[in-house]
Amino acid sequence: MVKILIIGACGQIGVELTLALRKLHGNNNVIATDIREEHPLLAGTGPYETLNAMDGNAIHAMIKKEGITQIYLLAALLSATGEKDPKRAWDINMTSLLQLLDLGVQEKLQKIYWPSSIAVFGPTTPREHTPQQTIIEPATVYGLSKYAGELWCQYYHKRWGLDVRSLRYPGLISWKSDPGGGTTDYAVEIYHEALKRGEYTCFLSENTYLPMMYMDDAIRGTIELMEAPADKIRSRMAYNISAMSFSPKDIAASIEFHVPGFKMHYKPDFRQQIADGWPQSIDDRAARSDWDWQHEFDLNKMTYDMLTHLKQKKQLV
Repeated sequence: MVKILIIGACGQIGVELTLALRKLHGNNNVIATDIREEHPLLAGTGPYETLNAMDGNAIHAMIKKEGITQIYLLAALLSATGEKDPKRAWDINMTSLLQLLDLGVQEKLQKIYWPSSIAVFGPTTPREHTPQQTIIEPATVYGLSKYAGELWCQYYHKRWGLDVRSLRYPGLISWKSDPGGGTTDYAVEIYHEALKRGEYTCFLSENTYLPMMYMDDAIRGTIELMEAPADKIRSRMAYNISAMSFSPKDIAASIEFHVPGFKMHYKPDFRQQIADGWPQSIDDRAARSDWDWQHEFDLNKMTYDMLTHLKQKKQLV
């Protein structure tokens, strides 16, 4: 029987992934944990416990107590937040992963999921249609930790046969949960501000193209990767995965179609330098070939869905 532990369940990805996994495997078979209080959307949907991703002993005890077979490690300090305290970001991102990989070998876990990011790429990486295997010289501590983590995941698979799987997420956009301190957060904030104030001041310049994905696609892609037979997973670092690429100017035009009179302003800050070192589009043919990845949402479909759900959410408050 599958018994899943999610560490970092109250983050932007964690909330929706927890709900999707509970729907797939049963509420009581997915234990959600985080260092903070339970997210309101998770309340009443299944077991929740407070857990620090850095506390290896507590994680080990939970694995033994609950008979855990799979773990999703989602806890991390993201790109913009990490640059404010680089050493702390490195410590949290790397220590949490390495101790879990050791526990995975020790307890013979069936599978581990650990997310990577397009932050592994840097200014020397080809920016258009960035390939699966390419120059990787990250410019942020978040990117450094993710690339090092990919190598560790591959090492544990080769040396001990540990089934670790990973995706290089692009910017993720969701109406259900708040962003977590990333450089692509503008693409979430803009929808809220469009409905609230009819205008938005973007911290990136208007023609900054970045790879993006609607959360519905990201969650489905994550589960499809984890459900795929092991012999189809040919990359044991992390798969490129993508859906669309757009700029702040593009998303503003998409919103204005639904919110007439919407105004966009631009005031780039330190996050512009981070974005300038990332790809503008991603080549994810390996994921599409190996385990049949397909995205469903483009920019206009996402904008319609985001605004529709945010309006409904506002009416319920």
